[in-house]
Amino acid sequence: MKKVVIAGDHAGYQLKEKVKQQFSQQYEFQDMGPHSEDSVDYPDFAHALAEELAKDKEAMGILICGSGNGVAITANKHEHIRAALCWNEELAALARQHNNANVICLPARFVSEVSALAITDAFFKASFEGGRHEKRVNKISC
Repeated sequence: MKKVVIAGDHAGYQLKEKVKQQFSQQYEFQDMGPHSEDSVDYPDFAHALAEELAKDKEAMGILICGSGNGVAITANKHEHIRAALCWNEELAALARQHNNANVICLPARFVSEVSALAITDAFFKASFEGGRHEKRVNKISC
């Protein structure tokens, strides 16, 4: 079973729980928090997720905050992370196919629960196409 590390902030807590529930039969989740809707600082959780993915290069990540921007910006500070902010299924699939993204960032305040689950599913079902995209992805790190 593929490992998925998941985290977010207080704005993403409810959606995080729904995502885990929806995909728990297909993936092994490691929940980095938060574990309630109490106000927290998203960088703490995004960094923890990125550090966990550094230990397991095959694992995937899901980050969820209000806009998705904060967690994406934070996670992308880590060299081995390619986090993509996705608000529809096509973007999620392209993030995997063309950018080899290993983390999807969801904007909890801007997508419905149904959409978020479909977006996550599209991300998980897609795979990196390599080819012409490989050389571009290899140029991302400085």
